[in-house]
Amino acid sequence: QVQLVESGGGLVQPGGSLRLSCAASGSRLDYYVIGWFRQAPGKEREGISCISSSDDNTFYTDSVEGRFTISRDNAKNTVYLQMNSLKPEDTAVYYCAAEALVPCSFNGYEYDYWGQGTQVTVSS
Repeated sequence: QVQLVESGGGLVQPGGSLRLSCAASGSRLDYYVIGWFRQAPGKEREGISCISSSDDNTFYTDSVEGRFTISRDNAKNTVYLQMNSLKPEDTAVYYCAAEALVPCSFNGYEYDYWGQGTQVTVSS
């Protein structure tokens, strides 16, 4: 069983950057598909990025394509989400989630393991 801890959130001005980390313990993270999700106040949870376990293929929703980059560092057992050109509408709590032996998915119900979330606020 894997445990996940997110970090790296904070307050940033529009146009700025943040790098979120999803650190795993209890299991090797490269066994898992890792998804990044976010939930803004009053809105449903949204899957925004995913990295596959077998070949590290990456996927993004249209809202973050070209601005966010997901990557995996197996030596550190950590997955990152580099977020550039941030917009106020990116403000949300960001979560990473893991699931073994499945294709990448933006459906949160397909993931069994979740971190506690990290707040990202984009504001001037």
